Amino acid sequence: MNDFIVQAQNIQKIYNPGKTSEVAAVRDVSLDIRKGEFLGIMGASGSGKSTVMNILGCLDRPTSGTVLLDRKEVSGLSDDELAKVRNKLIGFVFQSFNLLPRTTALENVELPLVYSERANIGRLARMALEAVGLKHRDNHYPGELSGGEQQRVAIARALVNEPEIIFADEPTGNLDSRSSYEVISLFQKLNEQGKTIVLVTHEPDIAEHARRIIRISDGRVVEDRVNENPKSAEEELRKLPGKEAKE
Repeated sequence: MNDFIVQAQNIQKIYNPGKTSEVAAVRDVSLDIRKGEFLGIMGASGSGKSTVMNILGCLDRPTSGTVLLDRKEVSGLSDDELAKVRNKLIGFVFQSFNLLPRTTALENVELPLVYSERANIGRLARMALEAVGLKHRDNHYPGELSGGEQQRVAIARALVNEPEIIFADEPTGNLDSRSSYEVISLFQKLNEQGKTIVLVTHEPDIAEHARRIIRISDGRVVEDRVNENPKSAEEELRKLPGKEAKE
């Protein structure tokens, strides 16, 4: 049985193709992701890891190659069709949270549902906030929340449409150690519940929490391995004596 949620074959991303300033951000990457995987995509800044994520998550198009999402070819879809695929199957979490500052946590989580035909969007948003441990902060504005809490609101927003897969691009990049482990712990719990997680990071320590790790360098996959003993973020949280700041 084919249980792949994402299948990418020979994808490339070329900027300014055919010109002297041509830049290859992604070079001939083939990658399959199974349903229920926790995949870490690791690489240095400029390695192409975020571009790969954007292509796999239908935020960008490859210059060549094919991408199948839930066994359906998406490379040639229109912008509107891609938006529908993203809304149905994918949730995104980014480093900068991307919360509306004058909108409460609850209203931020409701945003993906506003143009849907689903009923009781307030109830669904509260359930998503409860899933990330922030039900009691639903009426607070982003400025009244810590960085870790803001990221958890962003995760709740990614979850509210009940997506098959969550793409997280450097989700701990703006967080201190404790908040980072809290966020990774949440991803691990979601993965244990069957959610597919794709985590993009430049930090080897963060990548080691994933069950499978690929490393990208110069736009190519240079390593793809199963992580036999992924780190437990919960255990690392228990070791922290206080709130340490990341260097």
